[in-house]
Amino acid sequence: MIKRTDYLTKVYGIPNGHTIDVYEREVKGYQMARKVLTSMTKEQVIDEAKKANIRGRGGAGFPMGVKWSFMRPHPTKPAYLAINADEGEPGTHKDRTVMELNPHSVIEGCIIGCFGIGAHIAYIYVRDELHLSKARLEGAIVEAKKKGYLGKAPFGKDYSIEVYVHTGAGAYICGEETAMLNSLEGKRGEPRLKPPFPAQSGAFGCPTTVNNLETIAIVPTALALGGEEFSKLSALHTINDGGVRLYGINGHVNKPGIVELACGPTINELIHEIGGGVLGGKNVLCVIPGGSSTPILTPDELVHAPDEKNPLHPWDGKSVFDVPLGVDTMRGVGTMLGTCCVTVLAEGTCPVLAMQNLMQFYRHESCGQCTPCREGGAWLDHTVDKILDNKATMQDLNQLHDIANNIMGNTICAFGEGTAMPALGFLKKFRPDFEAYVRGERKRKDATLTPV
Repeated sequence: MIKRTDYLTKVYGIPNGHTIDVYEREVKGYQMARKVLTSMTKEQVIDEAKKANIRGRGGAGFPMGVKWSFMRPHPTKPAYLAINADEGEPGTHKDRTVMELNPHSVIEGCIIGCFGIGAHIAYIYVRDELHLSKARLEGAIVEAKKKGYLGKAPFGKDYSIEVYVHTGAGAYICGEETAMLNSLEGKRGEPRLKPPFPAQSGAFGCPTTVNNLETIAIVPTALALGGEEFSKLSALHTINDGGVRLYGINGHVNKPGIVELACGPTINELIHEIGGGVLGGKNVLCVIPGGSSTPILTPDELVHAPDEKNPLHPWDGKSVFDVPLGVDTMRGVGTMLGTCCVTVLAEGTCPVLAMQNLMQFYRHESCGQCTPCREGGAWLDHTVDKILDNKATMQDLNQLHDIANNIMGNTICAFGEGTAMPALGFLKKFRPDFEAYVRGERKRKDATLTPV
């Protein structure tokens, strides 16, 4: 059963909900930041963050508290907190709602995060196109400073904290943490080789923790409830993802949007209970579970007979169940949780055209640093275009698998795999549709991304 919550979204529908007065009145805003700075140690903050079991909300799903614990004081260099709000993943639009409607949760999270990792400066890296998001964050910073919550002595504590909003240039690759750090430094947005990892050498060569924006925004809630209690809010404890998070439902549904839920709903619950079902009462062709770089799932993969030996899949010996949305459970069915923003494709949609749409995007957004990604992405796009024009052979179709597989694991960052994995997913699950174009049985003029 789906479990709605409103820890992050309570102020969403309130007039002037983005202001500090509403934030403090409605959700006791900044009380946790005050408590952290005046009566807690850094070790206690990190310990609570670990207990909260917050898996990174940006796509990778790495435990936030563990990431914070990697930071070690450097004898001569400062530490930084960098918040990734680039949000360029197609189908993903959750972070912008937080920035526009509840920006003070982000600022308070930055205050707590800075203290926990030993940093005095936080940078919030925002995608250039999100003008309202930037304005709301900057306004929140001004309000927090006037109240004495930021600056040289926040809440009277001799521990200076400053938060800055940094505008990106609209490059999808800067969603990758090290490319974002390069951009933050004024360099070309290209991923770095790792190691060293940001915790050792991040922004300006200094120890840096990079968190997703939603991840940092939920920190005040997690610590206010207590790490263990927050973790228990999860609708299904066995998914190993604590608390609550934002879920998106997009594509061919009647009511697309963003909703806050306890961790662990299923995709079918999102489609029918939140999204109001598929447009026109049609069946689902496939879903993209968490942003365009996550491999697609077909309807039969959304309902799974659990392995009785797997503790993540408790089974009574006879029932099947909907696979819950979790970092580990999605891996178990051959995809990724990603950003938790599900895109639904209804029957009647052309999967070949859908794949081409994604390949055009990835070809355009590759930073070009790695040859397999730069050339492979262009080759995938060109070949699918050739298939749609009925100019390809079966050999061309077979070659698509080789191109995608040669990208996998051969690039500096995960962008190349984010190109190859959805390509391989479409090829594997909709091979007959591709073959129909090769044989001339289908034409591009009849293809559509709208269900028919």
